[in-house]
Amino acid sequence: MEVTVSVRRTLKQALAALTSPGWSRVHTDPEQLHQVLAEQTAAANRDAADHATEAAAWNTDELHVQPGLLEVRRDVLADVHYLEGLLIGARHRGLDTELIERLAAAVDTGHELTVLLADAARTTITTP
Repeated sequence: MEVTVSVRRTLKQALAALTSPGWSRVHTDPEQLHQVLAEQTAAANRDAADHATEAAAWNTDELHVQPGLLEVRRDVLADVHYLEGLLIGARHRGLDTELIERLAAAVDTGHELTVLLADAARTTITTP
C-alpha cells in the first residue's frame, strides 16, 4: 500500500507542477502573486471534499489512520528541511528581515507539526 500511495502522490505532484500556474515562476506583481496563492487555496479546497470522502470510507479504526499520518509527516519533514535551506540562504545573503522572520516562523511551525503528527501516529497503536 505504501508504494501505491507514494507513486500516486508523486504523480499528483508532477501533474500539479505541469498544471499549476506559477508553480516555479517568480512574481514581481503583488496581484499576480495574490492570484497564485488564491488558486492554490481553491485547488486545495476542491481536493478537500475528496479527502473527506476517502477518509470516511477508509479510516474505520485507529490503524487505518496511521499510514496517512506517516505519509503526511514524511512530506512535512521534507518540506521543513527545504524551508530550512531557504532560511539559511536568506540569512547568508542578508535578505529582508521580515522575510527571514517569516521563514523562521514557518520552519518552527513545521517542526511543531511533525511532532504533533508523530504523537498522533503513536496514538493509533491501541493495546488489546
